Amino acid sequence: MTRHDEDPVGPNALDRITWALRRAELAVQTLKEQRLRPLGLAASHYMLLISVHSEPGLTGAELARRLNVTPQAVASLVTRLEGRGLLERREHPRHRHVQELHLTDAGRDVLRAADRVIADIERQITDGLDREEAAQLRGLLDQVADVARKA
Repeated sequence: MTRHDEDPVGPNALDRITWALRRAELAVQTLKEQRLRPLGLAASHYMLLISVHSEPGLTGAELARRLNVTPQAVASLVTRLEGRGLLERREHPRHRHVQELHLTDAGRDVLRAADRVIADIERQITDGLDREEAAQLRGLLDQVADVARKA
């Protein structure tokens, strides 16, 4: 039985690195959503478009794994972006029931504009850091991601 006078969290719970990471993630995500909105995009649209750009021919299932979302979520995003003429589905050359995703010319144009927005956010975040500090931050964040994936 739990004692009611026992503190439910450890000391300095709000000073933990995991909490700082979450606050940073939420702040950056909010900024992305605000700045991409004038382009008619959400941050999830940008992630999908840049993923298809970097690996043309991805399937919906492959994209869902890369973005760590459900296949249904990817299907909904793809349908929306395809409806806007930014993506197209093509039949796989050997597996006729598999569809590959490719950017259209309009998709490349929108991605180019969105990437400028994201690059500007990146500059804003790193403005207060020198080159070495920015590289150190990136390295530390990569280490955190590696440790978390192995856990």
